[in-house]
Amino acid sequence: MHVVADTNTVVSGLLWYGKPRQVLDAARTGAITLSTSAALLAELAEVLQRPKFAQRLARANVTPHTLVFGYAALARLVVPAPIEPVVTADPDDDAVLACAVAAQAEVIVSGDSDLLALESYEGILIITAVQLMARIAS
Repeated sequence: MHVVADTNTVVSGLLWYGKPRQVLDAARTGAITLSTSAALLAELAEVLQRPKFAQRLARANVTPHTLVFGYAALARLVVPAPIEPVVTADPDDDAVLACAVAAQAEVIVSGDSDLLALESYEGILIITAVQLMARIAS
């Protein structure tokens, strides 16, 4: 199954346990194939440098750079497809959609309400980490 993970899911998976971590673990075991783009990696790097994550990173003894590098190695890098603006409330979400189209993803996994409200885009299902893990298990 080809999957694009939104940045919020990746951050949760890298820093905490739970379903987002299981999504990353599924990619590590080959149960799914993750794809990302340079724009999504840049957003991941920016988000991980926010002060609210500093203590969590320090406790885990990792740097934002280390986590981004590790995620980049886990995911397949694609050049985003050109798309018309879709999520006017948050244009960063369009980067996720453009990546998914280019990757020919079957699923976008996200916790973002704007993306989840779409339910699908260009035939790509948009679901939560809980829903994705249920699909993988069945």
